[in-house]
Amino acid sequence: YVSSKHNLDTIELKWGQGAKCIGGEIKVKSIERATELKKRGYVVSPDPTLKENKTAFEKRAIKEFERHSRLGFVTKEAFLEEVDRLRGIGFKRITLKTGAYSAIELAMALRYGAEAKLDLLTIDGAPGGTGMSPWPMMNEWGIPTFYLQSLMYKYCEKLSKKGIRIPDIAMAGGFSSEDGVFKALAMGSPYVKAVCMGRGLMIPGMVGKNIESWLAEGNLPNSVSKYGNSASEIFVAYAELEEKYGSKMKDIPLGAVGIYTYCQKFKVGMQQLMAGSRNFRLSTISRKDLMALTEEASKISGIPYVMDAYSEEANKILEE
Repeated sequence: YVSSKHNLDTIELKWGQGAKCIGGEIKVKSIERATELKKRGYVVSPDPTLKENKTAFEKRAIKEFERHSRLGFVTKEAFLEEVDRLRGIGFKRITLKTGAYSAIELAMALRYGAEAKLDLLTIDGAPGGTGMSPWPMMNEWGIPTFYLQSLMYKYCEKLSKKGIRIPDIAMAGGFSSEDGVFKALAMGSPYVKAVCMGRGLMIPGMVGKNIESWLAEGNLPNSVSKYGNSASEIFVAYAELEEKYGSKMKDIPLGAVGIYTYCQKFKVGMQQLMAGSRNFRLSTISRKDLMALTEEASKISGIPYVMDAYSEEANKILEE
């Protein structure tokens, strides 16, 4: 349906929901909708069909319900069959997103993904961030991104030495600043080709949306009004966008302006880090651009400890 209706040629498979190995959670305000979802087979908490929960909802003790997806389980045979089925339907590019589970699932994603000839594998480290899972799962579940990426590199090296093609990899998991993205690209080189950001891009969008509401109400908080009292004063990139879009600027929500402004800031920050490390293309960023500040970080990642990094080159200069 998706392929034919929307004429798409790329689809993403998911093991779990982002960095958590459960389905995504959404809030449901209506008991009728919650009941409908339960009838469809979703896990709904609390159960909207129980008499006591109906009574609690009527009395407003229960104000909303949580919808959870059913659990998925992965086997090599079923995964490869599903990829073949999707290719048969007409999808040209197939990707997989998996998360911060254990070394076993990471190995499965890399090995099965290589065998299935996936175009992209997205690996999502802990903690979660976009709010589509329960707080305990978001905060406490899984392998933190630094450790997960260290394992990923180790496993990719092992597969590569066997002559196995590794799918392009994207790292996710708490990235919000250009220095973190630079480190992820460098640390995962040559396997990591991209970094995914969720919360980091959502925040400027939400801030922009809030500013738009406050401006309409004439109620800018002091934390914002110190930067200006109009959109053109508050957003650094507003004039740039106005020059490009002219009269259409009034139709662009300030949430979008916030995201664009953040991306411009991010771009310049990346350019500065790349210039400092003498990388003028993303593809040249490598593990040689990093050093570990602690011996423990060096042991985990394989990146040279700061007191050892570049020592061979330094000694050559001293001995000339």
